[in-house]
Amino acid sequence: MGVVHPICQEVDVRVFRSLDELTAAVGEEIGPTDWLTLSQQRVDTFADATGDHQWIHVDRARAAGGPFGGTIAHGYLTLSLVPLLASQLFHIDTMGAKLNYGVNKVRFPHHVPVGSRIRATATIAEVVDVPAGKQMITRYVLEIEDVAKPACVAETVVLLMHG
Repeated sequence: MGVVHPICQEVDVRVFRSLDELTAAVGEEIGPTDWLTLSQQRVDTFADATGDHQWIHVDRARAAGGPFGGTIAHGYLTLSLVPLLASQLFHIDTMGAKLNYGVNKVRFPHHVPVGSRIRATATIAEVVDVPAGKQMITRYVLEIEDVAKPACVAETVVLLMHG
């Protein structure tokens, strides 16, 4: 059972009403999300926030003559969009806190040219018992429109604490 995402009306968000329901979904692919355009403004804002002003990201004139023919998004910017995109895919409706615990196997197989559109799919890879509650590993694939290789592949590790 899903709900319509409050911002992206086209996406049906999967709602897990219990940890047992979440555990039963291990191995299922969820998604994709709506397409999200990566603008130069978003790239510039990320550069300012992180201090990473490498010319391939922020200098349009120099990047035009560079290896990618224009500016590209930071790999870590792409990774940082996982929570935004994940909010379009699923919601865990339990009482306990949800804490980021780590990220595994992060790869950036293809650069993301500024102006490109990306979207994500998720697969709940594992849900295991830990002393504080459950640990969930979710595999995300962020694809670029009309590009065969993904922009980012990563596994997030989230601690779902007892309520």
